[in-house]
Amino acid sequence: MTPAGPGAGPYLSRTAVPVPASVRAFRRGPGLWLLLLLVLLLQGCALSPAKVEQARRQLLPYPATTPPCLQADHCASPSPLLSLARQAALRSTAEAPVNAVTLLDHGDEALAARLNLIRGAHASIDVQTFIWSEDDVGKLMLDALIQAARRGVQVRILADQMFSFNDPQLLDRLARTDPHLQIRLYNPTFHKARTSPLEFAAAIGCCFVRFNQRMHNKVMIVDRVAGITGGRNYEDRYFDLDPAFDYVDRDVLVGGPAAQAMSDSFEQFWQHPRSVPSIALRDVNALIRHDQAPFPSWQPPVYRQPQAIARIRLESADPAWLRTRLIAPSLLTGKVSFLSDLPAKTGHPGKRHALAFTRRIMQMIGQAHYEVIMQTPYLVVSRRSRKVFTHLHAQDDPPRVVISTNSLASTDAFAVYAASYKHRYRYLEKYGFEIYEMKPQHPVSGPDSMARDLGLLTAPPLAGTSRRSKPRTGSEHAGLLGLYRHHLEVPLRSHPDSAEAQRFGLHAKSLVIDDHLVMIGSHNLDPRSDHYNTEAGVIIDDPRLADAVRGSILAETRPDNAWVLAPRQWPTPVLGALNRRLTITSESLPVMDVWPYRYATDYQLKPGCGPLRPDSPHFHDCYVPVGDFPDVAFSAKLILTRLITALAAELNGVL
Repeated sequence: MTPAGPGAGPYLSRTAVPVPASVRAFRRGPGLWLLLLLVLLLQGCALSPAKVEQARRQLLPYPATTPPCLQADHCASPSPLLSLARQAALRSTAEAPVNAVTLLDHGDEALAARLNLIRGAHASIDVQTFIWSEDDVGKLMLDALIQAARRGVQVRILADQMFSFNDPQLLDRLARTDPHLQIRLYNPTFHKARTSPLEFAAAIGCCFVRFNQRMHNKVMIVDRVAGITGGRNYEDRYFDLDPAFDYVDRDVLVGGPAAQAMSDSFEQFWQHPRSVPSIALRDVNALIRHDQAPFPSWQPPVYRQPQAIARIRLESADPAWLRTRLIAPSLLTGKVSFLSDLPAKTGHPGKRHALAFTRRIMQMIGQAHYEVIMQTPYLVVSRRSRKVFTHLHAQDDPPRVVISTNSLASTDAFAVYAASYKHRYRYLEKYGFEIYEMKPQHPVSGPDSMARDLGLLTAPPLAGTSRRSKPRTGSEHAGLLGLYRHHLEVPLRSHPDSAEAQRFGLHAKSLVIDDHLVMIGSHNLDPRSDHYNTEAGVIIDDPRLADAVRGSILAETRPDNAWVLAPRQWPTPVLGALNRRLTITSESLPVMDVWPYRYATDYQLKPGCGPLRPDSPHFHDCYVPVGDFPDVAFSAKLILTRLITALAAELNGVL
């Protein structure tokens, strides 16, 4: 018998990614051996094939509770989205592919599109995600997929184990629901659905690299002809349904040949040894083998927000709503590429092919001629990215680099923000970044022309409308300090012009290069996405889509939506030069980076002024400094942010 590791399949080489010194020291000390002994006592042996087969036989008496539809389309409902995708596929040739592309910027549209595709599925639905929560969105999606399975559609769900289906009893129940529904978990810790705090600590101690590598892909494919990818997981806050905290996020629906590439990528992950069937998980398997009770049928879920769920269901089945909100804005284009890292991603020099998506993104940025518009929730620049941005900024006429990202007040991962905060001088001076940090509240109402005032937008005024301008109804970042999703809430001062105290955070991951090249996906453009997590997304070469995504990103840089980062103003040039030198010295230290006056701070537009770029000679006449952490009261979160900035530089890649 073999001691259980943190998942199924072969281990990664420890040279794949750097392991922090603190973890290496722990491994050398007695703590590691105590934990390993405890793990062996608790876990025993890896699940035997005989037990998996026993569970499989146990499930055989449970046929589908509803006979599947015998029609060729399995009684699918009409879906204008699938019809558009099939039309694009029919028009495509190998030499001239055609894809229908629909931008999903709003949560209600993104959820309605998924439900419509599920109801319209004829043969297959594949869903791949990093988070699947048991809240309203998670229940709604699961119920819709079960209904499709009962029609006879083959439904497969592949979710990363860390934040998905952590209830073994739910997986036991789902295994008995319908034979057309299959669920697998990626890289399960110690072959289990649920990870206890003790097992969490043990996995870090014994198998850090393996445990820290997660599947971050977000993909849904229907009938191999239509697919959705982007930043959204299956949780209320990704679809504007969390009344306390919602994400500004982005997906894209692609119909045509690119969806087949999505399907092929899903199949690679599904067949990989790290993707473990639910019946092969230790805790789920034990429940299945010992549960002799009569099988309870699947019951419709009880929702916390039944009215909101009913509204979205109606919208997803309303042809007029779908036509206006989703079909009409769609466009047909040929230049669509879906890219995904390979399962068990590694940075080992001999396996660079596993980083296909990451490498293509770096190539996109490196080939920019005049503009890079980037949106990322976690602004931590990897070593690979540093080289690219240094090269760009060193050119005689460097491209402009505009970045929309989180502030400490809006972020769900304060440890990652601390790593970004450390390098403000580098970002502004060495890379030439223009950084806009999101405000966490509803924006102040203002003229539509506001989004054009920075000299950034070429799109119509409508493109400058924030997705937070209408009322909207956990941390996804799987870093070492974010894995267990225990957050320290930020005490906020309500915005003086905000009617609600609801918070917003940025979660979209997108790039627009030179007004024509667009990336939308799961890649956070940070070291974790470079080295640890598998990522996926689409790259689309189309000026029309670029214009729409560019406008959407830049709307979040408006003065009512974001603070702008700029160098501090000092009473005399001598003091400014001295602070600059002290900042550079302090930032270069791996530990004890304690200089309190960073090179740059956040600014807010003064009343009566028009927006200006940070490099404008009149910038300080129209902007007032609001501190390094605006809208964050003195709290444990603020203290820990500064401590991590000062002491944990080596954790950048892990965070």
